[in-house]
Amino acid sequence: MELIQHPKVLVNEQKIAERISELGKEITKDFQGKKLTLVCVLKGCIPFVADLIREIPIPFIVDVIHASSYVNTESTGTVNILSKAKLELEDRHVLIIDDILDTGRTLTKISSALQEHKPAGIKTCVLLDKPSRRTEPIYADYAGFEIPNAFVVGYGLDYNEYYRNLPYIGTLDSD
Repeated sequence: MELIQHPKVLVNEQKIAERISELGKEITKDFQGKKLTLVCVLKGCIPFVADLIREIPIPFIVDVIHASSYVNTESTGTVNILSKAKLELEDRHVLIIDDILDTGRTLTKISSALQEHKPAGIKTCVLLDKPSRRTEPIYADYAGFEIPNAFVVGYGLDYNEYYRNLPYIGTLDSD
């Protein structure tokens, strides 16, 4: 796939900002008074997390985990956890934040790995949900947008590390 100047807009900046504000309100309500740890899945969720945490006015701590399962536009079918969460998670409510829920393999593997730390509970939050590709029995507790089966870039999502800087979600598909 060749790099194109301007991917086709699927979700614009304004809709992203509005939905993140709504997600922040939902998360704040649900975790009020609880010990909350946000575990962010690198690298794609960086812009999403940066905007989302400003919409959550309750106390929380943040950790990161680095996982990868894509080469070019295809899932390899194998999730590699490149770095693990480092903070103490026992008896804390964990909210895993990722850019996209596609096959479900990544969130399933990360959720399973974090269960070993005996958290009070684990929930998931994704910017994009692509249920048509799901191969694992997992869903997002909080989802920004449900999208069709298209390869998407922008707002942190990449194609071979390019396009992360787009302020919108776009598609590289020609149709």
